[in-house]
Amino acid sequence: MKRFFGIYILLFTYTLFAQNGQQWVGHFSYTNVQDMTQSNGRVYAASESAMFSKSLITNELKTISSVDGLKPETITAIHYSPEYNRTLVGSDNGLLIVVNGDNTFLNKIDIVQEATVQSAKKKINHIAEYGGKAYISCDFGIAVFDLASLEFDDTYYLGPNGAEIPVIQSTVFGGYIYAATTTNGIRRGELSNPNLNDYTQWIEVYGGSWSGITSFGDNYFGVDNVGNVFRLSAGALVFTTIGSAAVDIRAANGYLVITSPNRISVYDENLIQVLQLNGLSGENVTFTCATVVSGQIFIGTKTKGVIESYLNNISIQENITPNGPLRSSIFSLERTSNSLWAVFGGYDYQFIPDYSQRGISELTAEGWNNIPYEDVLNAKSLTDVAVNPTNNNEVYVASYHNGLLRLEEDVPIQLYDDNNSPLENQQFIPGFDNLRVNSLYFDDTGALWMTNDMTEKPLKVFRNGNWTSYSFVDVISAPKDNKYQKMIIDRNGTKWIPSINSGLIGFNESLGNKFIVISNDDFGNLPTEYAKCVAIDNSNRLWIGTSAGLRVLSGIDRFLTEDVLSTNAIIIEEDGLAQELLYEQDINDIEVDGSNNKWVATGSAGAFLISPDGQRTLFHFTKLNSPLPSNTINDIAIDSQTGDVYFATDKGMVAYKGTATDASGDLSNVYVYPNPVRPGFEGEVKISGLIDNANIKITDIEGNLVYETTSEGGTVLWDTRAFGRYKVASGVYMIFIASEDATETKVKKVMIIR
Repeated sequence: MKRFFGIYILLFTYTLFAQNGQQWVGHFSYTNVQDMTQSNGRVYAASESAMFSKSLITNELKTISSVDGLKPETITAIHYSPEYNRTLVGSDNGLLIVVNGDNTFLNKIDIVQEATVQSAKKKINHIAEYGGKAYISCDFGIAVFDLASLEFDDTYYLGPNGAEIPVIQSTVFGGYIYAATTTNGIRRGELSNPNLNDYTQWIEVYGGSWSGITSFGDNYFGVDNVGNVFRLSAGALVFTTIGSAAVDIRAANGYLVITSPNRISVYDENLIQVLQLNGLSGENVTFTCATVVSGQIFIGTKTKGVIESYLNNISIQENITPNGPLRSSIFSLERTSNSLWAVFGGYDYQFIPDYSQRGISELTAEGWNNIPYEDVLNAKSLTDVAVNPTNNNEVYVASYHNGLLRLEEDVPIQLYDDNNSPLENQQFIPGFDNLRVNSLYFDDTGALWMTNDMTEKPLKVFRNGNWTSYSFVDVISAPKDNKYQKMIIDRNGTKWIPSINSGLIGFNESLGNKFIVISNDDFGNLPTEYAKCVAIDNSNRLWIGTSAGLRVLSGIDRFLTEDVLSTNAIIIEEDGLAQELLYEQDINDIEVDGSNNKWVATGSAGAFLISPDGQRTLFHFTKLNSPLPSNTINDIAIDSQTGDVYFATDKGMVAYKGTATDASGDLSNVYVYPNPVRPGFEGEVKISGLIDNANIKITDIEGNLVYETTSEGGTVLWDTRAFGRYKVASGVYMIFIASEDATETKVKKVMIIR
């Protein structure tokens, strides 16, 4: 029986998205090395979402990420072809990406048509090259890819009766292709046989469960699932034992390299061991792979990236991993005036903690500063960050498992839990910590507010060393079953707290502990009780994101005088029909920029930028049309000084160089960029350093008005057109700026050269 590999090819070649080089920056982690490959003078390493390489001639370090066009799901295997100067990148969903030598990318998505392969079985485990073909070992069998034509040739199902079985690795030796499987031993087929897509052409030569296979010199070797390395060419003679299943075995530039999680063994062409490495000095590491280039060994690890050393002097070690956060999947962000904080733990849609041990990362002007899990006092599932606005050296981090962590000068110094604070521990299992702190926010007095989920008193405040707790027993039903997302505090001191079971909860202690609950009933008008995020815009409107859409409260001051609050959907016209903005979208975050636009993060549809009134979608960034590595946006942060917008996704973080900045206090620092505007420029002129509600008029040198607007925030943009109709001619243009009451004025010039 033959089964053919039906391919649907989504084919597009690109170098960069049109404006990526100037408008996007990638922030990816390279610490969890999935695989490495090598040429004679360069080594390549891949983490889950991005790659980097190092030249051994120039020591140049180069990264490749979604900003360059590399958009895998999760990278699982890579292979460099010196003959074709191409790097193949395999993913856990079966996506194969070809990186050409000129840095163009070719994406091919393979789909089995006759017998549908489940998504879970499409993972690419290994890529081997022989005779111009790439033999791609997958969880369903082997796919053959022609490196010259960039087309799939065939697919081999190797199991009994043509069953799909996981192939971990394949190799070619003595005219046969050998496949190491996890369930059906080592199987082989004659390479010259044109009918290898017929399962009857494959035979089992060795039984058992195998974790790797490779050819080296006049031999080929296999590793079983307990760590015995066999010289298969000698009739399965035991070559060595490595103590545990191998995670990688390869031939690399005249050496045989075998890697297990805690040992690396290297043999020369005479099968004499030249290195056995049992861990790294002073480092708690887990090995993932290793390779040899020009006498140097490059060691891939699970949390430390790539370590470079020498076969003849392993004591010399250098970490060559590019600077980046601890992980690519970022759960939450917090932006301050001089840094960006990121945490990686969290919970799922039902708020079940992931109990992750992932530390904290901080992006500063000098790069990423990482605080590993070993230094965070055993705090797991870190979900939120709050920085003291009066002392940026004091940082608090919420743990959705252990309580509240306090840092001073980037050093964790104290963990608040049920032993030293009123924080309450939900011990579903005796002796098992379950102290769920989330949603941190400093108010104007310097008090830190937080939620302590699944308790009767979930709202707590830490002020000047003292704690106060507020009960929700008389406010919502079953408070011990409720969980809460990131709160905000408005100018009146009202706390707006999204919950998953009770909608949005408003609270103000200065009004006699006043509560108002906005739910999905006829009064509150939320689309669901599952509220996820809130934001206050520059017009004091409250924007509410839920798991099923968006609502707006017309004014936050209504809380002071009313007892029932109702929200409204934003109705827009699309294709001549009235529709609800972001209808049924799962909204994870809403951020307001300096121009009162709203950046909206969604769970599966990318990121939206909508106008101040919500009537226009200015941008809709997705994985397909932008460098976003994923359409799952966990969080957004905005640098109010530069306008840069950071998107934290489950596959990595990218920053969009935005233009909306916060308003200045006066007009002393107004600047215009670019100036002059040179031929070929297709962007917009940015006028920044403005005060809010400033009037801007642009005229030609003779005083004819060509553009007029009012600022919302610190920046306005001009597309160099006369009221949006036609591009103005070359010349000098005057920019007249005046405050709302005309007490402050400024005049600037911009030269336009067509």
